Amino acid sequence: MMANTGTGKTKKTKGPGEKEYQLRLYIAGHSAKARAALENLNKICETHLEGRYKIEVIDLLKNPKLAAGDQILAIPTLVRKLPEPMKKIIGDLSNEERVLVGLDIQPLK
Repeated sequence: MMANTGTGKTKKTKGPGEKEYQLRLYIAGHSAKARAALENLNKICETHLEGRYKIEVIDLLKNPKLAAGDQILAIPTLVRKLPEPMKKIIGDLSNEERVLVGLDIQPLK
């Protein structure tokens, strides 16, 4: 299935029975670690979850109260909201294998 995203790009949409991943990345400002975590997350998602993910980036310098909801103690932290159960990964997400295991994503063969 293909869907036009309105940005000039066409993305594959999830098929029946495929899980959609709702991810929340907590950062503090535009530090090198924050940029690396976002770049690494985008790369992993495009490679392994194309068309089946949503990323919400929360900058705790702008919205510090949002850290309490997901009990964020360190940054950057990635939270998988869906599919349940919720999972967390702390760090810049540079270890792809660790991220895939942490998010319970089967790597593409």
